[in-house]
Amino acid sequence: MVALETSLDPRSSAYADNRAAMLERLAELDAAAEQARAGGGERYVARHHARGKLLARERVDLLLDPESPFLELAPYAAWGTEYTVGASLVTGIGLVEGVACVIVANDPTVRGGSVNPYTLKKTQRAHAIARINRMPMINLVESGGADLPTQAEIFIPGGAGFRDLTRLSAEGIPTVAVVFGNATAGGAYVPGMSDYTIFVREQAKVFLAGPPLVKMATGETVDDETLGGATMHGTRSGLADFVAEDERDAIRLARSCVARTRWRQPAVPGGMEPKFPIDDLLAIPSADQRVPFDPREVLARVLDGSEFDEFKPLYGTALVTGWGSIHGHPVGVLANARGVLFSAEAQKAAQFIQLANSSRTPLLFLQNTTGYMVGSEYEQNGIIKHGALMINAVSNSTVPHLTLNIGASYGAGNYGMCGRAYDPRFLFAWPNAKSAVMGPTQLAGVLSIVARQAAENKGRVYNEDEDAAMRAMVEQKIEAESAALFLSGRLYDDGVIDPRDTRTILGLCLSIVDNSNDDRGRDRGRAHDGGRPPFGVFRM
Repeated sequence: MVALETSLDPRSSAYADNRAAMLERLAELDAAAEQARAGGGERYVARHHARGKLLARERVDLLLDPESPFLELAPYAAWGTEYTVGASLVTGIGLVEGVACVIVANDPTVRGGSVNPYTLKKTQRAHAIARINRMPMINLVESGGADLPTQAEIFIPGGAGFRDLTRLSAEGIPTVAVVFGNATAGGAYVPGMSDYTIFVREQAKVFLAGPPLVKMATGETVDDETLGGATMHGTRSGLADFVAEDERDAIRLARSCVARTRWRQPAVPGGMEPKFPIDDLLAIPSADQRVPFDPREVLARVLDGSEFDEFKPLYGTALVTGWGSIHGHPVGVLANARGVLFSAEAQKAAQFIQLANSSRTPLLFLQNTTGYMVGSEYEQNGIIKHGALMINAVSNSTVPHLTLNIGASYGAGNYGMCGRAYDPRFLFAWPNAKSAVMGPTQLAGVLSIVARQAAENKGRVYNEDEDAAMRAMVEQKIEAESAALFLSGRLYDDGVIDPRDTRTILGLCLSIVDNSNDDRGRDRGRAHDGGRPPFGVFRM
């Protein structure tokens, strides 16, 4: 492979401006992270501790192997909404007894750990990651159940969570539930559908209906412990496999359960460090998003040894494709270089994706695109069928996909570069990233043209002042709704990350997907042996 060089000048004004803009975005990210870590606030945190209980993040810390990393997922869920940042839930991937596990922990300091619409989305995403990557799932349970004012949004779709737990078990993927407090109504089915269950003595309360509802429904008067306490479930119902003396004992038992599964462990990271400072990643994306930047500068600071074997470097140059490795894991890269995707780029991408599938090499998409090129010349030359060719290849590719938005992800370019709708194994964004159907100025301009034409068709004089006000309002709205934190708050990615953590996070994700032994993907890959082809019909 050829080692990439750099033209980045740390002494330039552009470097300083870009770095300052990125640090400003990172400060916003830190503020949101502080909100998530604060949970329900000092009052509820103090009350929880006063009861002798650990916080959700404290439970996770004790569960993880000492000094091992924890990749938190969707930490900014519900940002910008009426709900607490984090959506009363901590989810992520960490090592437990050397095994990479998906961990879900209710935060009882936020409305008793109740489930709101964003909690549900976050849980469902965690289940999907566990299933497709074949990772054990550990639920650290303490929840009052559904947030009743929003029950219409969560009751019916919420049943999928219990379905997912049973499907994990059916596929031989271990599931562990540790109950620290309330697990009421539907929440009772989390331990009920897990392979291993651990209840904390005198804290766990698991029942389909609590004492007040039992009284109303049947007239029976019964206390919490008799109805659904840890001792009852350990000695009478059999729902509890283990009754722990306290929370730390429960976490010890959970670690033992994972160890007993003898589940496969992730590969040890390897590969040479890049030649150039990782800190430069703060200054590579342009402060002005209209100014393109070379993704090779990013790759030079992420790939092992800064080595990159570029594929078709002279053809379709607005898209960089090629081979490299991250922490010893081979990867094929597709990275936008000049924003717009033309026919040549789309055809190049489709060919490269086929080659990656042939060699069973995971793909990394670095998004920074304004979409496919428009205009009469490009339509006549087949931009629709060529864009469809690329999207077809992405849709039906069977190797693991990782996606990182490092700048922009607009229009159908989001689809061709494996956006959320195309099920990448993991999708992250940098703080400067934006995504929408089109840029704010373009969208406001389109609405203005349409409104102007409508006025002309009716013989009316178009009000320029109202047009200017409308354009300003639309641009402001789209600018806000396309920002990284807004999108992450609605779980359109798995998190907004510090660019300096890119190599570490991608290495961890590649370790997970390499370790997942995806039977579905292998079966589809074998379709060449007389079965259906792995791709749809390519329109030539």
